[in-house]
Amino acid sequence: MRIALVITSLGVGGAERLVTDLADRYAADGHQVLLVRFHGEAELRPCDPRVRLENLDMRRSPLGVLAAMCRFRRFIRAFRPDVVNSHLVHANILTRLLRLVTSMPWLVSSAHNTNEEGRGRMWAYRLTDRLADISTNVSDEAVAVFEQQGAVKPGRMLAIHNGIDTGAFAFDPVARAHVRSELGLEESTPLLLAMGRLWEQKDYPNLLHALAGLGAGPVPPTLVIVGDGPLRDELGARADSLGVADRVRFLGVRHDVPALMSACDLFVLSSAWEGFGLVVAEAMACERPVVATDCGGVREVVGGAGFLAPPRDAQALTEAMKRALYLPDEQRQRLGTAARDRVVARYSLDAMAEKYLAVYRGTDGRDEE
Repeated sequence: MRIALVITSLGVGGAERLVTDLADRYAADGHQVLLVRFHGEAELRPCDPRVRLENLDMRRSPLGVLAAMCRFRRFIRAFRPDVVNSHLVHANILTRLLRLVTSMPWLVSSAHNTNEEGRGRMWAYRLTDRLADISTNVSDEAVAVFEQQGAVKPGRMLAIHNGIDTGAFAFDPVARAHVRSELGLEESTPLLLAMGRLWEQKDYPNLLHALAGLGAGPVPPTLVIVGDGPLRDELGARADSLGVADRVRFLGVRHDVPALMSACDLFVLSSAWEGFGLVVAEAMACERPVVATDCGGVREVVGGAGFLAPPRDAQALTEAMKRALYLPDEQRQRLGTAARDRVVARYSLDAMAEKYLAVYRGTDGRDEE
C-alpha cells in the first residue's frame, strides 16, 4: 500500500511522535510511505530511511500558502497514494481543500484534541467534512466533543487511541542513574517530571502553584519541565514569584524521553485540556506513578493506575501529588506494574497501527476493538 502521511510540522509533540512511529512501522511492514510536513525543521523524524520525508516550506502569506499547496499537489500526484492520512488541524483542513483539485482515493483526517482553540477551526472542520472519507480522534470523549460542536456528523469520526512503543518505553535503572547524575540529584531527592510545549494548554502555572503547595519538606522535591514554547520566560518569572525557582528546572527540548521517565519518581500532567495525553501513557509504560488532570481522554488512559485531579485546581493537584509521592514502596511498585500492564494491553503501537490500517482499507476501525 502507498501511504501518504501529512502533518502540520514535526516539532516535539505527541501527534508528531505518533506519526513518525506510524511511518517507521508501515515502512518496516513493506508499505511505501511518504511523510509530508507543511513547515519547520524536523525535530522528530522517522528512523527508517525508506520513509520519504518532504517539507512544503509553507510561508505565512497568501502567496506562500499557494506555493506550498502547489508543491503538495505535485508530491501527491507523483506518489499516487492509496490513502492520505492528515494529522492536526491545519494539515487536515488544507489537505481536504487540496482534494478539490487533486485525486486522492481515500482521505483520513486525524484530529488529536478535544479543543481546537476557537470556533473558527471547528467551523472549518464542519464546512470541509464532506471532503474527507472518514475522520479519527484520540479518545471517545474527543469524538463526542467534535460531534457536540457540529464539527463532524455522528458516525463520521472514529476513536483510535494513541499508541506507544512499549519496548522503548520501559523502566531502565541504568538510564535513571545516568539522568539523575546529570541533574546532580541524590537518589533520595524526589524528582517530579512534566513534559510538553510551554503554552496555555499544558497549564504549567497550575503545576507551579501546586508545587508551591507541597512545601519544601525534609527533602525538597525537584520539578523538571521538558519542552519549549512561548511561555518560557513567563513561567520562569512565575516560579520566582512563588518562591520555587530553586526547585524548578526548565530543560528545553530533549530527545531522551524514556530515560527521563525512568529517572523521575512522579510524572505530572497539569493540562487544562487534552485529547489523549500520550505522555501519561509513556510514563505509565515506564512504571512511573502519574498524577494528571481529568481532562479529555486522560481518564481513559489512567483508569485505576494513577491519580486524577480536576483541571485548573492547584490545591487538588497538590493533594494528589502528595498521595502519589508518599506511597509506601510496595504500593508504589504494584501501581507501576499495573500501569505498565494497562498500557501494554490497551495502548501499544502495534494495536494502534493495525487500527489505522483497518481505516485505510475502508473498514470501520471500531470493528477492530
